[in-house]
Amino acid sequence: MIEKKPASTKILWLFVIGQLGWAMLSGIISNWLVYYYQPSEELLSQGHQLFITQGAVFLGLTVIGLITASGRIFDAFTDPWIASKSDRSTHRLGRRISFMRYAAIPLGIFTVLVFCTPISGVSMANNLWLLFTVLGFYLCLTCYCTPYNALIPELGSTQKLRINVSTFISFTYFFGTAFAYLVPNIAGILEPSLGFTASFRVTIGILACVAIVCMLVPTFAIDEHTYAVTTPSTTPTFRSLAKTFANKEFRTFVCSDVLYWIALTMFQTGLPFYITVLMGLDDGMTFILFAIMTGLSVCFYAPVNILAKRMGKKKLVVFAFLFFSCSFAVTTVVGKLGIPGIAWGIIVAVMASIPMAILGILPQAIVADIASADAITTGEKREGMFYAARTFAFKLGQSVSMLAFTSIALIGSHGFGYRLTALVAAVFCLAGGLVIMRYNEKKVYGILEDNGIGSGEETR
Repeated sequence: MIEKKPASTKILWLFVIGQLGWAMLSGIISNWLVYYYQPSEELLSQGHQLFITQGAVFLGLTVIGLITASGRIFDAFTDPWIASKSDRSTHRLGRRISFMRYAAIPLGIFTVLVFCTPISGVSMANNLWLLFTVLGFYLCLTCYCTPYNALIPELGSTQKLRINVSTFISFTYFFGTAFAYLVPNIAGILEPSLGFTASFRVTIGILACVAIVCMLVPTFAIDEHTYAVTTPSTTPTFRSLAKTFANKEFRTFVCSDVLYWIALTMFQTGLPFYITVLMGLDDGMTFILFAIMTGLSVCFYAPVNILAKRMGKKKLVVFAFLFFSCSFAVTTVVGKLGIPGIAWGIIVAVMASIPMAILGILPQAIVADIASADAITTGEKREGMFYAARTFAFKLGQSVSMLAFTSIALIGSHGFGYRLTALVAAVFCLAGGLVIMRYNEKKVYGILEDNGIGSGEETR
């Protein structure tokens, strides 16, 4: 193996600033797209307007559900293609940095365009515009995130560094998502002068500019050739993808991950509705409650980091799945039992903070473990394809989740559909926890330790 310089703490922090940027943009789309285009009666009464066709249009599916699912499916299928391009790249900047640098600005632009429909009012042109911009957003997101994630095992060349970089990434991911939840708060300040729609769009434009700067930081501050092996892979796209899924432990992890992301996407999409419709709170409370959850979650980062190094990652991940499932189940009864809405919000935030800390850190590190072990046994470094294969699978799950949420939300009245989405999320999360129990962590650790990685020694 070619020896490379281990990444310092400073380099790791410069790297994860990129995550802060793309998490902000991804959070805007994940949290506010359905809220904006399939608004509740409460939001319409506040002055919001409709832009796309509403209600079920085909087999109980909605236009917004079909568009968001199409974006995720498109995204899933472009992941392996971009991963292969990255793995095989011979660009002077390296296999990963080059993609990230050129994708950052277009990603920010498409995020803004998603919310800027050309016609005021419901129109087929707006439906088509939304489809085009959502596809553009996900293509640019793939071009940035797939190479970005592939750098994790490169910069995390030992178990210690791997868990550290995953912890740092989780930290900036939560803060990026928290900034995304600020959209209604900032828009509320601008609304008196700009109106509801314009204030929403301007707010997203401001956050997109900040995100672009963050995403560009690692592309100019890190020399990939110093820390990563940049020798390109020679395996064609689909053969590389097949080799990746041939790894049994990876298949087990991915199956669990798909179930988790179905659950999380359904819950994340429903969060603004749980807060406004079920808890009866203002949409500005979304940021406050998420901030509470994030603050508490950060408090658990150090214990998770320490425990993962001592007892492994699997046990903590299984616990997180089961606890998260309980959090989702509790959400089905928020606003009931005579408990105030704000109290329910705090209960859910506190319960979710522990599993969020664990699942925000360890899954990325598990993929890095599997990718590194596979590179040792096969002699071929395909980190980009491992992360692309993971995202390929869970984005298909997210597509199912978006279709399901927008349809289930229409069932019944007085928020019954929203409660049902939380229950479905709980079931999928529980199933994911049962599947990950089959992951053979000892086997993967054995391969790494035999090559010095488990001991924390530099093996490049």
